[in-house]
Amino acid sequence: MHTSKRMTIAYLAMAAALLALFALNLFWGSVALSPADIAAALRGRRTNALAANILLQLRLPRAVMVVLLGAALSVAGYLLQTFFANPIAGPFVMGISSGAKLAVALTMVVFLNRGLLTGSLTLILAAFAGAMAAMLFVLAVARRVQQMSILVICGVMIGYICSAVTDIVVAFAQDSNIVNLHNWSMGSFSGMTWATLGASALITIPTVVLVFLLSKPLGAYLLGENYAKSMGVNIRGFRIALVLLSSILSACVTAFAGPISFVGIAVPHITRMIFRTSQPIVLIPATFLTGSLFCLVSDLIARTAFAPTELTISTVTSVLGAPVVIWLMIKRRRNS
Repeated sequence: MHTSKRMTIAYLAMAAALLALFALNLFWGSVALSPADIAAALRGRRTNALAANILLQLRLPRAVMVVLLGAALSVAGYLLQTFFANPIAGPFVMGISSGAKLAVALTMVVFLNRGLLTGSLTLILAAFAGAMAAMLFVLAVARRVQQMSILVICGVMIGYICSAVTDIVVAFAQDSNIVNLHNWSMGSFSGMTWATLGASALITIPTVVLVFLLSKPLGAYLLGENYAKSMGVNIRGFRIALVLLSSILSACVTAFAGPISFVGIAVPHITRMIFRTSQPIVLIPATFLTGSLFCLVSDLIARTAFAPTELTISTVTSVLGAPVVIWLMIKRRRNS
């Protein structure tokens, strides 16, 4: 009962913090908006046209997108850590985000150089193809390598190779497109629209729901493959599901916001520290909330720390997330 009460309090506290940070992201920026301006804009009373446009066309879709993509990236990191049984596995470290980044960059350059527009579906499909290609390479290496540290190093090397090729691709883009491509390739939530938000929600929300429905087999899998088999879990099918779901979530994030570092690694561990449990049925929704909170804080800092200049989101997430990863490595070294 005590544990259940503590988890309920933690959920309520995180939900309250999420609402507060979401509101702060709407109020705070290079142009401050008052509660009256926001209330009037949400009611359709355009007494202040500038405030209404800033809220409805810029900050609101961006804040909702940050919540969705931050949660998606965190859940993807949780799935990869479960799949590889490695505490520092994540979409960025394993090279999956970089593979998606390369595929999207190639698609964008080809389309833009021909004067064509890239739709949300095209970007998602390209990102998914790149993410799957990187994931398949990592899985091929995993079959030959027993040590997880070497597997992580291989993932990092894949990331460097894909990033290098992406830089070459961006260098050959037309001058008018280089700025947008460069900002996207560094990770950014700027430029989000209601159209991209709708496309992202159609992918991320059903995928996260599917992940939550896998809570029971995930719990059995964490206790060992033999136990999972005895509980009726199809190990091969389950592993394929983990790969596909994590790749879809990573691809969706990369397609719209570019590669974002450390969120997929740090957030699942922060969640475990808060809730003090390994039960997937608790951790999956908690990771969703924590990822949203982490990215809302990071995006707020990126927008306002040096306003009107905006930092890339990966700059902030690296500063906040890297210490968590260092702490994990030190802790693992002490326990070994």
